[in-house]
Amino acid sequence: MSNEDQEIVLNLANPPRCARCSGETLFRAEFPHSWKNAAGQEVSGIRSADLCPACDRGEPSADALLALFAVDGQLGTGNMTVFTDLLGAWVDVVRNRVVDMERLDAEHEAWRRGELDDTSADPDGDAVR
Repeated sequence: MSNEDQEIVLNLANPPRCARCSGETLFRAEFPHSWKNAAGQEVSGIRSADLCPACDRGEPSADALLALFAVDGQLGTGNMTVFTDLLGAWVDVVRNRVVDMERLDAEHEAWRRGELDDTSADPDGDAVR
């Protein structure tokens, strides 16, 4: 069974604050994720992602979910099918995000110099793409 066929667990009731901006998130999704380690072996685990209205705006699959919540306000039987489809598309995007190593290295160097609050190392505060 592929990762895409496996279960997505949602936390809608009490999602954590956004790790990027400390703002409120709409939900946390946890889903199977795997990668190959340095030896080329498959490593399986669980990955989580939070939908933040501030940080995720501008990514089309996130925008679709944000619009659904903005228009409908909450989930119910009338919008569950649409939500499920939009959630699947968003999880496909976040499942495949990778770290921009150049930006991460720049942020690390800024931290080492005591300049972590300087946004020039990572202007939009998001080294993950």
